[in-house]
Amino acid sequence: MEHQEIDAPVLMELARFTPPTRTPWGGHRIRALKGLPPGDVVGESWELSIEPDFPSRLDDGRALADHFGDTALLVKLLDAAAPLSVQIHPADDDPSLAPGEGGKPETWYVIAREPGAGIHLGLAEGADEAAMRACLAEGGDLSRRLAFVPVEPGDFFVIEAGTPHAIGAGVFLVEPQRVTPGKRGLTYRYWDWNRTYDAQGRADPRGAPRALHVERALAVTRWDAPRGAALLARVRVRAGAPDLDGPARWTELASAPPVGVARLAGTGAHALAPAATLRALTVLEGDVRVGALRVGPGRTAAIPPGWRGDAHLRRAHGIVSSA
Repeated sequence: MEHQEIDAPVLMELARFTPPTRTPWGGHRIRALKGLPPGDVVGESWELSIEPDFPSRLDDGRALADHFGDTALLVKLLDAAAPLSVQIHPADDDPSLAPGEGGKPETWYVIAREPGAGIHLGLAEGADEAAMRACLAEGGDLSRRLAFVPVEPGDFFVIEAGTPHAIGAGVFLVEPQRVTPGKRGLTYRYWDWNRTYDAQGRADPRGAPRALHVERALAVTRWDAPRGAALLARVRVRAGAPDLDGPARWTELASAPPVGVARLAGTGAHALAPAATLRALTVLEGDVRVGALRVGPGRTAAIPPGWRGDAHLRRAHGIVSSA
């Protein structure tokens, strides 16, 4: 079947939610942002994806991959009511990856957080492979072997391959990332807080733990990577809370591969220069009009390569991402 060329921004489907069995740590903020009635917890909304396990559709039901099957961009909304597992991603050139597997370099932009909430990012001082193995063998709290970083709305982080990390309870964020087209981006779990779940993904002391990948996680850990303040200086941008009443403003958060991310916020018009690759506009507050398309809170628009035009913001706040 021949597909019509898309040469203007198009709206993505409203609710591409992962099931609670896959993200049992989820909360209720994604539904609220999208204006949906209360329901099951939602940990992730895959806003834009051609990843084979969870591909996206346009708002009219067409498959994104049928029109932009070469994009490496994957964008999620993520709501952590409980902490995520302590995990890590391999590099794309890891020799142990199978032909259909790839790395998953990702970024986090913090939308909101509960008081005192934060992330676990990078190894703590003194944490080495022997200490990590001993902690895991004893069933100890592995998060104590990582650095804890309190977060504020507007904080942005680049999560590099080989860096241990976990999103803490109470953090709500946008997660632009890159996954090589046609491949599954891999996540290895070291530890999942010794939690067990029933078949529906609910916490149950009589249930089963989620699968772990301890040896693979330890094998791809970069033990010589920067830690603490040195790591944050390289991977964190503190953009602060957006000014919705000021003039429309473009703030670059990450401009180099593997992922490009910018924040668009304020009121008024901002010219969007054409880009060589597909971009995603994810609106978090207010509304943004791109071309003839209005994008409201909790919605994502796919902006095709080469499109040039103005984004008209009305007390709006959103993230523009590319890969």
